[in-house]
Amino acid sequence: MHGNLFEGPIGLSLSPLRGLKVLDLSQNNLSGEIPEFLAGFKFLQNLNLSHNNFESMIPTEGIFKNASATSVFGNNKLCGGIPEFQLPTCVSKKTKQNRSTLPLKLVIAIDCGLLVLTLALSSLFCRLMCMKKRGNPTPSISIDLDFPYVSYEALYSATKGFSSENLIGAGNFASVYKGILFEGAPAVAIKVFNFLHHDASKSFTVECEVMRNIIHRKIIKVVTACSRVDYQGNDFKALVYEFMPNGSLEEWIHPITEEDKRHKAPGNLNSLERLNIAIDVASALEYLHLGCKPPIAHCDIKPSNILLNDEMTACVADFGIARFLEATNEQTSSIGVKGTTGYIAPGIYIIFLYL
Repeated sequence: MHGNLFEGPIGLSLSPLRGLKVLDLSQNNLSGEIPEFLAGFKFLQNLNLSHNNFESMIPTEGIFKNASATSVFGNNKLCGGIPEFQLPTCVSKKTKQNRSTLPLKLVIAIDCGLLVLTLALSSLFCRLMCMKKRGNPTPSISIDLDFPYVSYEALYSATKGFSSENLIGAGNFASVYKGILFEGAPAVAIKVFNFLHHDASKSFTVECEVMRNIIHRKIIKVVTACSRVDYQGNDFKALVYEFMPNGSLEEWIHPITEEDKRHKAPGNLNSLERLNIAIDVASALEYLHLGCKPPIAHCDIKPSNILLNDEMTACVADFGIARFLEATNEQTSSIGVKGTTGYIAPGIYIIFLYL
């Protein structure tokens, strides 16, 4: 029932269907409160209510206890629920009535005060988290992501069933597809991990952990993530990144298709663009090595992992074999060297040589 024109509240006619395992009502115009009877569906394994107009409090029992199995993003009037949903606290009707009796200026003043307090507490929380990370320089690997989840069905639809015409790249551990999550949204790059490769699961876990710990304008940004099962019941994991319309530096240096030879030939990169790309990559590595706590080694800096946006700004991508470095001499050790032959660190010199 995904992507139709259903509207109004979810009716009681669904309440007898207690044997459902998957229920997808996403991208409709449904409204009202999420009915409590859905929490009683004991066999329900996947519930997708995203991109509707639901409001009020989310139930906290049944499947609603599992944020990875329940998708509710895109409903801006929802509140409450378990903390993993990261929704605002619900305000009771009595509180709303009391607020409506206050003068407008007083309400604005109170709200501004609450905003300032929230920002102050958020800043304090971030400081505490940074201190915690400094005290534990080798964080454990976990797939308890900070990213919002998206359903498998949404990614399947966005890529037209992961069709070859949407395929924009492939590697040992994953394939990358171009897609649009919903109408009017910008294009995204969907990295789908290939579990036929025995190291794909580890690569997904490492990349998630790294992306949770970094944020920099010269490093590719994560939009959302998916860790579900596909239509055949197999494990499915994907990361969704911002789409980089000018492709990779590899395509500019070694164009393969006739179209790339016309538009992305090496001679089309002028001296300023070459210098800016090198500076962008150096800026990202400087942040990873000196600005992160603990430092992070990318381990595979090469032209195919340098992506270019519509303004030819370079961003470092693909952290599947990256590693957190302890405060030891691991940076200079040759034990367990990882990466593509010919591009092993210090990879920035390779980029400079190519440019």
